[in-house]
Amino acid sequence: MRSLGMDPVYDTRDCFRALVAAMSRPGTVSESPTEPADHAVLSTLVDHEVTCFTPDETVWSALETEGRLSEADVAAASIVHAPDPSECPVRDLERGSLKEPSDGATVVYRVETLITDPDPTDDVTRLALSGPGVPGKRWLGVDGFSRDNARALADAQSSYPCGVDAVLTTDRSIAAIPRSTELEVA
Repeated sequence: MRSLGMDPVYDTRDCFRALVAAMSRPGTVSESPTEPADHAVLSTLVDHEVTCFTPDETVWSALETEGRLSEADVAAASIVHAPDPSECPVRDLERGSLKEPSDGATVVYRVETLITDPDPTDDVTRLALSGPGVPGKRWLGVDGFSRDNARALADAQSSYPCGVDAVLTTDRSIAAIPRSTELEVA
């Protein structure tokens, strides 16, 4: 994905490792090998076998040029890119079924800031995460992701094993909230 500034071998490998770390320890923050992190995540996850929705013309063009884009509308896509979280209808995303929970979408959000263990006085949306990969409860502060967006995501994940996996990105940071995570908005 050189057109997005990524080495197709080394940067993709490093981004995959960052994603695995973020998904296995929800609410922790990993570093992306390139900027912006949402482009790195999409370059790593999307290939011709995975349907994708992105409103970002740069990403769309790069994936199309590489022959990796199987475009779908937002409600049917396996991977949904949300560079503006307020414009992503997470309630409409595919959540899978009890028979095939893996059919649930993965949404890649672009946010301003990710803060581990935010102070209650920080002007960010504070998320409390618990469940697999989280010892007790873990706090994540997100700037650029409203409480309404967070509540909609929590609702989309409320019927585990069905739900939506979420990846939150900044310029260089990646955090994840898998569908197995219990999400509370403080």
